[in-house]
Amino acid sequence: MAGAWRVKSVEQSILETDEPGHQLKRNLRTRDLIVFGVGVIIGTGIFVLTGKQAALNAGPAVVLSFLIAGVTCAFAALCYAELASSVPVAGSAYTFAYATLGEVVAWIIGWDLLLELMLGAAVVAHGWSAYLQSLLHLPTWLAGDTARPDFAAIAIVLVLSLLLVRGSKTASRFTGVLVAVKIAVVLLVIVVGAMHIDLANYTPFIPPAEPAQGAAVGIMHQPIVQAFLGLEPRSFGIFGVVAASSVVFFAFIGFDIVATTAEESANPQRDMPRAILGSLAICTVLYMAVAAVLTGMVPYADLNTGAPLAEAFDALGITWAARIIALGAVAGITTVILVLLLGQSRVLFAMARDHLLPPALAKVHPRFGTPLRINVLVALAVSALAGVVPLSQLAELVSLGTLLAFVVVCVGVLVLRRTRPELPRAFRTPWVPLVPVLGVLACLWLMINLPLNTWLLFLVWMAVGLVIYLAYGRRHSRLAAGGDLADSPPDLPEEAADAELPVPAGSP
Repeated sequence: MAGAWRVKSVEQSILETDEPGHQLKRNLRTRDLIVFGVGVIIGTGIFVLTGKQAALNAGPAVVLSFLIAGVTCAFAALCYAELASSVPVAGSAYTFAYATLGEVVAWIIGWDLLLELMLGAAVVAHGWSAYLQSLLHLPTWLAGDTARPDFAAIAIVLVLSLLLVRGSKTASRFTGVLVAVKIAVVLLVIVVGAMHIDLANYTPFIPPAEPAQGAAVGIMHQPIVQAFLGLEPRSFGIFGVVAASSVVFFAFIGFDIVATTAEESANPQRDMPRAILGSLAICTVLYMAVAAVLTGMVPYADLNTGAPLAEAFDALGITWAARIIALGAVAGITTVILVLLLGQSRVLFAMARDHLLPPALAKVHPRFGTPLRINVLVALAVSALAGVVPLSQLAELVSLGTLLAFVVVCVGVLVLRRTRPELPRAFRTPWVPLVPVLGVLACLWLMINLPLNTWLLFLVWMAVGLVIYLAYGRRHSRLAAGGDLADSPPDLPEEAADAELPVPAGSP
């Protein structure tokens, strides 16, 4: 493991973005980045998880579950904003870890992000197929939960991957149209649904705790905090609200993916913080509003269905709204798949450019300025997973992987503040060390509320990744070949020092 803790300097990371053959096009603005953020955040969470977690864990207090998850994300988002504006390089948490905690941690997080984004895209693509089958009444062999192979899921992954090959700007324009449709549908749900709220459905707001039913009784399906403390598995109550927040956290995955496009931002020092924090704020408010309306329209016990929003409107005889919601779900989930694929390709691009993966993968298309080879590999892997492998029980792995990345980013802010206090920071996380520490603690709490079987699968995946690093990455790394420029760092680009973004009140 000698050299595994070597740190890659910020200056070297920035210099490598201008290498011939490895240059991504810098043409994304704040609006494009917010579109990506909102596009990936609002998806299956708002259309599926809201109802299921209200019925299984939280009741009407699922509103609080979304708030807890949103606040947890806010701590991490503030840290992402600082690092993305200070280290405007593709790779997100992987790149930040390399600059702060060392190569082996960077590899672990890169491998973790591979799981998060690849599995997340596959899970969402399969959900997209189910909604499309329901909307268009397609044959069940072609699309939907029982289709094997799921041709619709495979098709959407391949089509969106082709779009990404054309460039992130083209993808942003396409995403912008679908995001507008999605937001319009969400607002329709809020406005029309609010007219049919029965206040009696809010009582009790936090249903009393009760023994968990069915599969949740098994120790492998218990949150590890219950399994190790010998607590009886329970639903509802305060622990149910927290458990629901661990699951609906899946609905917030996305603002971190904005950071993977930092290298393609025209002014990352200004645009990254605005996009990361802006997209998270917009989506948190919309999630809580939809959760409040949905649990007010019908009793929470009736919401454990595959399409709770559409079925809630159907139950009240508002069939026209149900059809529009299904259309909005298809449009919304499409943008989620696209941005997850985008994030996946950029993380792998950064790892290949660092030679932790074969460097030939990092070759950029001379016309489109995109990593063509990586896009093709990602498309094949995700389409195979989405089309063939049953993934419904693995979605919680995505939440666990994301939470680990958030922990590393929060710790990274603390480390970089100590090791590089002179580094220009266009955005500074306020109230350091309080915000990063709270971010770490909140993420860890949500992590230990995930089931034991999820943890075991995650540890197996990480063990496989560590073997690959020891067998290949450790020896082929650019830093292993003497590529570190930390001893004589050049000046950072002027815009890093002269960015106009104001420092928030309370920053040290």
